[in-house]
This record gives sequence, C-alpha cells and structure tokens, in this order.
Amino acid sequence: MEVEKMDENEWKYHGEGNQSLVVSHCQRCVVLRFLKSPPNQNKTPEEILHHLQNIVDFGKHVMKQFFGENYVHHGEIVQLPLDFVRQLCLKIQPERPESRCDKDMDTLSGYAMCLPNLTRLQTYRFVEHRPILCIEIKPKCGFIPFSSHVSQEIKHKVCRYCMHQHLKVANGKWKRPSKYCPLDLFSGNKQRMHFALKSLLQEAQNNLKIFKNGELIYGCKDDQDCVSDWNELACHLKPFFFPSNGLVSGPHCTRTIVKELIHVITMTLLSSTDACRAGDMKTVPVSQGRSYCEASAFNKELVRNGKHKLESSGLPRGCLLYKTLQAQMLDTLDIEGLYPLYSRVEQYLEEFPEERSTLQIDGPYNEAFYEKLLDLSTEDDGTVAFALTKVQQYRIAMTAKDCSIMIALSPCLQDECSEQRPVVLTSKSRFTFSVSVLDLDLKPYESIPHQYKLDGKIVNYYLKNVQAKDDPVMSNIFKENEDCTLVLHKV
Repeated sequence: MEVEKMDENEWKYHGEGNQSLVVSHCQRCVVLRFLKSPPNQNKTPEEILHHLQNIVDFGKHVMKQFFGENYVHHGEIVQLPLDFVRQLCLKIQPERPESRCDKDMDTLSGYAMCLPNLTRLQTYRFVEHRPILCIEIKPKCGFIPFSSHVSQEIKHKVCRYCMHQHLKVANGKWKRPSKYCPLDLFSGNKQRMHFALKSLLQEAQNNLKIFKNGELIYGCKDDQDCVSDWNELACHLKPFFFPSNGLVSGPHCTRTIVKELIHVITMTLLSSTDACRAGDMKTVPVSQGRSYCEASAFNKELVRNGKHKLESSGLPRGCLLYKTLQAQMLDTLDIEGLYPLYSRVEQYLEEFPEERSTLQIDGPYNEAFYEKLLDLSTEDDGTVAFALTKVQQYRIAMTAKDCSIMIALSPCLQDECSEQRPVVLTSKSRFTFSVSVLDLDLKPYESIPHQYKLDGKIVNYYLKNVQAKDDPVMSNIFKENEDCTLVLHKV
C-alpha cells in the first residue's frame, strides 16, 4: 500500500480510543491507526515503533489463538512521510470530540498501523461495489464472578455491567441506565438475545454503533450524545431489508425493520465463520456459575410474571461470542483474588527490577508468552511464577471484556450464494456477512490497582444506592434502624 502517494483529503476521521486515533480511506478498505499521548509527553520514534510492534505481535501470536484466523486482523506497521501525517492531523482535528482532545496524535515518529476497515466486508471482493451495513457491538463481560475470593455476595448475583451503569449515571457520564445486560446476549437464548439487542438499540451509549458504507448513522459520538431515533434508522435500513419498497411507512414499518435487524445480528453472532479451533486453550466451563443476572430487565420481567427460572440455551462452540466468553473467563479469581497476586509480583519487581523484561510484562508477546497462559492450575504455591501467570491471564480476560465485535452485511442475490459464503436470510432479503473482533490491545499491567479500586466503588455504590431501594426488606431494615448505632466489641 503506497500511502505516501495518497492525498490527505482522501482520509477522514474514523474514531479513537484512549491510546490511539484512527482514520479511514474514502475509497480503499483500509484504516490507519496512530498512537496518542498527552501534550509534552511525546515518545521517541523507537518507543512508538516498539509499542506498535507489541500490539501487532499480541494480536498475531496471542489473540488469534483465542478467536481464530478469520476473526482477528492484526494489521501491519507502516512508515509515513511526516508532512503527510501533519497535514492529516490538521485535517481531522476539527472532527474530534472535545472530550478526546486532551491527547495529541503522534505526528513525530511517522509510524502507524495499517489495518483493514472492518466496517467493510473482509472476505468477498465481489460485493465491494454494493451498499454495506456494519454493526459494532461492545458486548462487555458475559458472566457472573464465580470466585470464592469475592467478598460481597451481590457480585455473585448482579453482573459488573449492570452495577456500573448506576455509578456512571450518578457521575454524569450517561443520562439514564441502559436495560442491556451482557449475560442476556451471551446466553445463546434467542429471546434473551433479542431483548439485549433491543436494549442496546434503545440506549446505545458507547456499546453499539451502526455504519452505512463506512459512515456512522447510529450510536453515540460522545458521552451523553445518545438520542435514539428509530424512525431515522429505519429510513437508512429499509433499502437493505425491504428493497422492493412494498412496506407501508409509519411506526409499524419502523418496528418491523428494527425487528429484522435484531434477527440478523442474532443469527450472525450465533454463526461460525472460522473452521479452526481457538488454539489449545481449555478454560473454565461456561456452565460454571450463575447464568443470569438478577438486575437484568429481562429477568425482572420474568419474575413479575411468576417465572423464576430462565431457560439457558447455551452458545454454539464455534461462534465468536463463545470464544469471547472463554477468553473472558480466564479471570478465574476476580479482581479481589487477583490483586494480592499482583502485589506479590510488584514486591518481587521492587527487589529485582531487572527481571521485568524476563517476566515479559511489557512483551515481547510471542508464542512463548502464549504458552505460559495455558497453565490453568488454581492451587497457589506461593511463587512469583504462579502469581504472574494469573496476572497475565487476567489481562487477557480484561482485553476480551472490552473488545468490540464488527458485523458487516451486504445484500446477496440468490444465484451468488454458495456453501463457501456465509449467508443470513430475512423475510425479504439475504445477506452475505463477515464477523470480526477489534480493540484487542492487551490491557496495561499498571491498570490493575485502578481496576481494584473501581470494583470497590461500583459495588459499594450499588449496595448503598440501588439494592437498598430495590429490596423492600432491606429498605425497611434501613428505615427501622435509622437512629440505631451498631457497636462492635472485640471478643
């Protein structure tokens, strides 16, 4: 790819995360990803190159082992003319959300990652000229902690996402909590999955985006910018799902189109488009632990209707949701059980700082790094080796909990469909599709103390401000004992 021969006007702002900024090409199915850094904290070109190489190696040698060849696109590093990079930075700066402008795009090293544009189909060139729909979903953590190290019983009943929603609303990040619960999406039960996807469409936050021909048409552009307009969305989607234009307009039309969209997303998420197995990893059985969340709006509706048991269909082993859940469940200890092991590693590094590279905390993320992850023993022998293995597995799990799934769809004529091309059917249309996973940068080792503190904040806020109000028994206990003081004495 000869980036240096392309005018910067052919590139546009695509989005960004905490550490990187992405631009996409208007004609070609590629994106460039640049690292970001706070002002006056620019890294050297060598440090930038090393960081990018670690990202590529981690995707290539580690995450592909979990998700499979077709789902992970690790990209490659390219070196760009500095003048091109500076002009590109000036062009896209006005398009960046204000909340993201606290960090500057790297314009000094000339290095970037070149990746496929996952809002486009990745597998079949014959449909590149046709309209393409892409749904990006950030599913979050799909299981309830089963670790014996958990200190608050509420964590065995209510998932992290549902609890965190209330703290985010209280802090002003979102205006209202979402009804989406990850356990419903990961259940494999179509009824629960439909409810979860409908909830995401109603309150997308930063967990759902929809693109048409690479352009964002639905989803949040920034914090709180979440006005759900299903009628406008239906106008965009109608040519995809009802190309003959025979459906009447109005609320009924909108509901029907959204229902078709949810059906297509569900079927693609349950499909398997990668024949290879996800490496040699054998993680915790998905059946372990509770399969539903007590705070789920779907679960609450069942309870109101007198049903207290949820049917659990389970996920097909080859689908991307199953593989994602398996990687997430490398978090076998929960942050409460993991943090003491992190402290053990930290203490060792304080005594022997030169061992940091030997322990591969900052890479290289190669086959040897992956092999060490295969040790799933749970008996702590008190060694640094055991502690480090659990820390690295936790980092993998956190990465999988924060990844995004991209579903690209393009209309497919009946005579073009074959056994080699995955196809999903609706009442009036058929689509060929590709499913990919992105946002697979390994979570920083240094973020573990933050995760430990955040976990405590989330749980304590939920217990104090949500559970007490939702539970009439607990609420009455608080009221009856408002003027009482509990004094504890040593025995």
